[in-house]
Amino acid sequence: MNYTNPIVSGFNPDPSVCRVGNDYYLVNSTFEYFPGLPIYHSTDLVHWEQIGHVLTRDSQLKLPLGAPNCIGLYAPTIRYHKGRFYCVVTNVGGNPGGNFYVSTDDIYGEWSEPIFLDFGGIDPSFFFDEDGRCYYTGTDEGVFICEIDIETGKRLGEKQYAWNGTGGNNPEGPHLYKINGWYYLMIAEGGTELCHMVTIARSKNVYGPYEECPWNPVLTNSRTEMPIKAIGHADLVEDVNGGWWAVCLGNRPIAYPFRHTMGRETMLVPVVWKEGWPVMGVNGRVPEEIAVERFAGEVTPNTGRYIPGSDFEDDFTGDKLNVSWNYIYNPVEQLVHLDNKGLCLHGAAASISCDNYKSILVRRQEHFDFDATMHLSFAPGEGEEAGLCIYMSNKHHYEIALTKLDGEQCLIIRRQIGKLKAIEEKVPYEGSEVVLQLNGRRREYNFSYSKDGKEFTTLGGGESHYLSTEAGGCFTGNVIGLYASGNGKEAENDAHVTKFTYKAVK
Repeated sequence: MNYTNPIVSGFNPDPSVCRVGNDYYLVNSTFEYFPGLPIYHSTDLVHWEQIGHVLTRDSQLKLPLGAPNCIGLYAPTIRYHKGRFYCVVTNVGGNPGGNFYVSTDDIYGEWSEPIFLDFGGIDPSFFFDEDGRCYYTGTDEGVFICEIDIETGKRLGEKQYAWNGTGGNNPEGPHLYKINGWYYLMIAEGGTELCHMVTIARSKNVYGPYEECPWNPVLTNSRTEMPIKAIGHADLVEDVNGGWWAVCLGNRPIAYPFRHTMGRETMLVPVVWKEGWPVMGVNGRVPEEIAVERFAGEVTPNTGRYIPGSDFEDDFTGDKLNVSWNYIYNPVEQLVHLDNKGLCLHGAAASISCDNYKSILVRRQEHFDFDATMHLSFAPGEGEEAGLCIYMSNKHHYEIALTKLDGEQCLIIRRQIGKLKAIEEKVPYEGSEVVLQLNGRRREYNFSYSKDGKEFTTLGGGESHYLSTEAGGCFTGNVIGLYASGNGKEAENDAHVTKFTYKAVK
């Protein structure tokens, strides 16, 4: 049997996984996007569906405004203990910020209000020992372990620095396990770039001392010509048959020199044990195609929920948004909402270049080659605009928009690359109905428009590598956005999106 990496494509970094019976659940970092922390479900670890989010209410999460892609929710861990799910995460820059956890006994339902923890640093994780004790692992000046009261979050002792890796920079992402009488501490090293790697150590005592695996790093694609790069930040899970697997992050560059546009994605590798140590992946590497004797369970049935990487269509006629949609920062209801005409975008004064609340709804780019189409109804006033964008951050994005400039209604293409920002194409356009299309390809993004949704006219576009992490920085991947703006003042005219489609181009 073969499967293909990534198992969850598009911007889905820092994966954490747990098993409950025959079911597996996965969460990922979301940084400045809301709702926070998508939850994916599988019965075989290969095929996934999105069933919701962990953090869905303002009372649980207040995302900070400001530096794009470098703030918000970092590196969650999901665990299950005595009938209850726990998810612990860091809100970097939030108010309140820091480390906190939430819990639920129904992963398809709502999660609790947060309990904040008296620990600094990032990348928190929980480990429930056989005697019921709960240990917290995290990263500040090093990787530490501390027992806590899971009911209150209070410390039950002093934190102890356990193991700081093999000498790679930025030891982080710790997870603690107990397997066959040994405590295993697995971390990421090397920074989340090309030198990223997974290393592991073990001890008979939860606090150490920890001895290193003789073949560390146990997982990395560093110094190889493999198409997946920057492998790291792994989490282990035992399957229903007693086999072992690891999820990890990696990226897929669009070209050389290496630049990636879809962010860090979730990969899967089999794990076997040799002399009490894990042998991960294919000789410690993560290829795109992996052959295994069997999957980790029965193939996941299609329940009608959103399947990452699938074609998608939305006419916005339901009573709530599809789980694949996200806001940037906490949503402001009057700016983006559903009404009897579809998706209503009420243009804020802020443009999508601002680091403030804005009228935008986004979903992940999940393929190198795709077509995304937006059916727009909008009669702009002077300076108002609404349109379709490919968005890496507020300083790196391209868009096509219907607007009115100097009394003329027109379609424009604008590109922003850092501080360089310009309208590059402009054509007159009559009428309030238009179909806008984004044609994403590995090396470029192009925009086109149509009156009837059948015959499209290409207006322009730009190179994809300017919307890469290497050009724009930080931690997220590209998303496709539906937006409106009053460009300095609140818009008087609402825009409506009556249909959106996303299709992979094979």
